[in-house]
Amino acid sequence: MTMIRKVDDSISVAPQISVEDVAAIKAAGFTAIVNNRPDDEEAGQISGEAIREAALAAGLTYTAIPITHAGFSYPQIEAMAEVLAGAQGPVLAFCRSGTRSCNLWALAQARNGADADELIAKGAGAGYNLDGIRPLLDQLKAQA
Repeated sequence: MTMIRKVDDSISVAPQISVEDVAAIKAAGFTAIVNNRPDDEEAGQISGEAIREAALAAGLTYTAIPITHAGFSYPQIEAMAEVLAGAQGPVLAFCRSGTRSCNLWALAQARNGADADELIAKGAGAGYNLDGIRPLLDQLKAQA
């Protein structure tokens, strides 16, 4: 099973998951999976479609919000905020290492007015350094 890192009660993040992980993700109480990894980022990577099919078969919702090395866009932040707002329980977001997923979660929360210090602390608690996106967190909070 892929290592899942809890950020807070609403979301956890993980590196790439497998189809075989989906049953355990469901058993752990997650209700939604968010895929932040573009297909074909790496040779031999499991397709988003395979994860989507497994998630739906397990009764989980599945959303693909791929983040490339080009960075984050406002539509991606909005999409993540919508998933979090509509989730019927804890969400698991994944990418190659979990970093993009944690960053996107923080950006979506800042867009909703969350405090950057709290977001950075939650990210650190899960093992992710969000200091690099601090200016964007502050900017999004100011626009909330």
